[in-house]
Amino acid sequence: MTQIPLVQVDNQTQNPDAQYLNLDSDYLFNQDSLYTYELIIPGSNLALINSDPAAEQYVEGILVFQGDTLSPVGIRYKGSIGAFAGCVSNFSLGNPSGHKTCTKLSMKVKINWEEEDAKFYGLRKLQFHAMNLDNSLLRDRLGYWLFREMDIPAPRCVHARLIINGEYNGIFALVENIDGRFAKHNYSNSDGNIYKEVWPITDAGEPTPTGFLINGLKTNEELQNTVLMEAFGEALATEEDESALQSIVETYNDLEEILTYSVIDRVIRHDDGPFHWYCGGGDCGNHNYYWYEDPTDQKLRLIPWDLDNAFDNIISANNAVVHIPDDWGEISNDCEPFASSFWTFIEQRSAACDKLTHTWTLYDDEYAQIKEEFLATVFSQDNVNQQIEDWTDQIEAAVQQASDLHNDAPTVGQWKASVETLQEQLSFARTQ
Repeated sequence: MTQIPLVQVDNQTQNPDAQYLNLDSDYLFNQDSLYTYELIIPGSNLALINSDPAAEQYVEGILVFQGDTLSPVGIRYKGSIGAFAGCVSNFSLGNPSGHKTCTKLSMKVKINWEEEDAKFYGLRKLQFHAMNLDNSLLRDRLGYWLFREMDIPAPRCVHARLIINGEYNGIFALVENIDGRFAKHNYSNSDGNIYKEVWPITDAGEPTPTGFLINGLKTNEELQNTVLMEAFGEALATEEDESALQSIVETYNDLEEILTYSVIDRVIRHDDGPFHWYCGGGDCGNHNYYWYEDPTDQKLRLIPWDLDNAFDNIISANNAVVHIPDDWGEISNDCEPFASSFWTFIEQRSAACDKLTHTWTLYDDEYAQIKEEFLATVFSQDNVNQQIEDWTDQIEAAVQQASDLHNDAPTVGQWKASVETLQEQLSFARTQ
């Protein structure tokens, strides 16, 4: 592999004719293309982030793409606890730490590292997901594609090859960041709030405190206007009648959209998402989702996130940590926390014990109708298998190259076997 020289390059804003300044993000997320991205990280900076990836510390580096060079950019490793499993020297479920031990780790590139308005194909951040827990290398891309095909705004996702300091690191999922650029691409009015991982009510059924809502803002942080989310939480918290709760949901949510979201989430078993209420220290909470607060119709819209563990628990509880044993609307253990596997210290509470989720589950007929449509169209065997075939053809050579270079990369045989397992899980899901 040709080494990329570590040299000083022109600042990213000095070439107005650069391709990345004149095309938008649709170019990067073209489903028919497999692009290569090159990162140059000076040795001392690379050693720093490799010494403790879970610290998620940015260092300065360079991005090279199709003849364009952006310098400086910020580069760091990223991920939740699961992303570092088996990939740092001191791993624990509560506090992963220590030096990097895997070839690949998920990475984030901050384009506006020094200049706030700097953009790359209209984006300010790039996210490369390593997919270390997914030998099929398809879960992220397939999951987001299914949501988007059912008209649920979700991150765009494609595969990408990543080279670091001249060495091919492997194949990643390039996943769209959920921020103001995401809002502009998906909503006619993009001025609304985006929140990360804040629910309108607490596990105790009280309105979520304003401070928590403000801390969850990912757009409009300076305005600190959380009035709509606060009103939603207050309305839910102060009502017990189911018919009245349905009226509240229909006021603050797009009913068809939220039920479609729920259908897809449950069919693909996104068990590490908003319907998994993890419990510990006396509190329960969910994660891996965003909300968009639409200024036009004053609706709060749920956005899927972090699908690397989706599909895993369709046939059986392959991932005991994230497994949700309850069916949609089902309640276990009288709404008290319970352990659902041999991981007895990881407790959960049934999602339907949450007043908002419970209200969504009341729409049995609407949910069933949407599910029937989803299974017959977007999720049909012919439709999904064609996408999988197109994507596997696209990345096979890149999978082979990574296997040839790195002992911890799946072999082509292991990868193909995992793809077959995924297809078996999808076939099973169509019968449920």
